[in-house]
Amino acid sequence: MRALRLPAWKTEPELVEVDEPTPGPGQVVVRIGAAGACHSDLHLMHDFEAGGLPWNPPFTLGHENAGWVHRLGSGVTGLEVGQPVAVYGPWGCGRCARCRVGVDNYCENPAAAPVPGGGGGLGLDGGMAEYELVPDARHVLPLPEGLDPVDAAPLTDAGLTPYHAIRRSWPKLPPGSTALVIGVGGLGHVGVQVLKATTAARVVAVDTREEALRLAEECGADVTMQSAEGTAEEIRRVTGGRGADVVLDFVGADATLKLGVAAARTVGDLSIVGLGGGSLSVGFFSVPYEVSIQTTYWGSRPELLEVLDLGARGLVRPKTTTFSLDEAMSAYRMMQDGTLEGRAVIVP
Repeated sequence: MRALRLPAWKTEPELVEVDEPTPGPGQVVVRIGAAGACHSDLHLMHDFEAGGLPWNPPFTLGHENAGWVHRLGSGVTGLEVGQPVAVYGPWGCGRCARCRVGVDNYCENPAAAPVPGGGGGLGLDGGMAEYELVPDARHVLPLPEGLDPVDAAPLTDAGLTPYHAIRRSWPKLPPGSTALVIGVGGLGHVGVQVLKATTAARVVAVDTREEALRLAEECGADVTMQSAEGTAEEIRRVTGGRGADVVLDFVGADATLKLGVAAARTVGDLSIVGLGGGSLSVGFFSVPYEVSIQTTYWGSRPELLEVLDLGARGLVRPKTTTFSLDEAMSAYRMMQDGTLEGRAVIVP
């Protein structure tokens, strides 16, 4: 079969022929219907070096995957060949307290995981191929009726990651509250949809690009602003001087973190979701009182079930452009130069 593989750090992926995987006991082979291209894949290609992560190339890219059950290993129950499914991306040890409740993204025994802190497309072979081997059937989730694999694939990360970040702040998003979305790209535009589908908050979206702000409006943002000098003051003006109860930074650069702090309301949340490499100085007087600052990583398996339900009901639907496996590198180049709107989905 053909697969898009990263041969080494700081190299371009290669489309090569590899053997079709065979499932062992408890494992599942999924015939890939769609694999999302994620901005974090660009970090794998260009930024990381040996020793920077607990795993190394070579491996097949693609950690946002959906398709159909192709083959079942011995002992697998609850799945049928041909059944449409999504693949939960973080693959933990399966035995620690976090993994037992489906929070493999925060596995506390990574040494016993298939690959520490990673999964398919992140250290092990992912879904930018005709087939993907999933090492444990618990990571294979049946798709709800009405949800196609092409629409489901980006929900496994681009949907799940903002959903997890927003869900943890639900208590701070009642009627009368404001949520600020910084960066309306591949994750941020889905974050706007999740906020509108699951909370009563007014949504303010900020970006440097006019086309991103148009996308935010399409996704339901109540207020959009182009980032500039005085943006924090404008956010406070539209919130009656209070600021945003929840700030979701989908960029994570120095400038966006500074904006998030300046626009946050006391006793609010600032969640850093983007991998922009910025840092934040935290001291008694450097942030509003009782503002909680946290990073988040992906989401849990039970949360993915909730996201798939929202997708099947049409409440959360990432804006996507599809590419063939031969065109996958074109998708990554568009992501890198900022010309891709929404998410890229590779359809083998």
